[in-house]
Amino acid sequence: MPIINVKVSAERSAALSQRISDTLLDLTTRILGKNPQITAVTVSYVHPEDWIVGGSSLAAQGKKSVYLDIKVVDETNTKAEKARYIAEVFAAFQGLLGELHEESYIYVQDVRATAYGYGGKTQEFRHQHPQ
Repeated sequence: MPIINVKVSAERSAALSQRISDTLLDLTTRILGKNPQITAVTVSYVHPEDWIVGGSSLAAQGKKSVYLDIKVVDETNTKAEKARYIAEVFAAFQGLLGELHEESYIYVQDVRATAYGYGGKTQEFRHQHPQ
């Protein structure tokens, strides 16, 4: 039941949003073992002229960037899984957007099961009361 929030330096495109979502659902399922039926993805766009790295816009640098954060329940993934996920997400966005600036960020955020949930129930509650 992760939620993935992603910002990309690109012009908004419904087709690109769908490709991003499909790619992230695949990687999140394959690498982190999350259920795609209860994984949410939000995509936001920032124009490359409005994304500044090192004092210069990405448009001026001729590069793209991404900021992605995904929230997962603490202790449900290993360090190795998270490292692989970060590497493969970066590579995937390189394919989706073109040359990425090195200052592109992927953040796998471990959250406590007692402080995270959906549908009005924490993940701890779901663990204690399986259906």
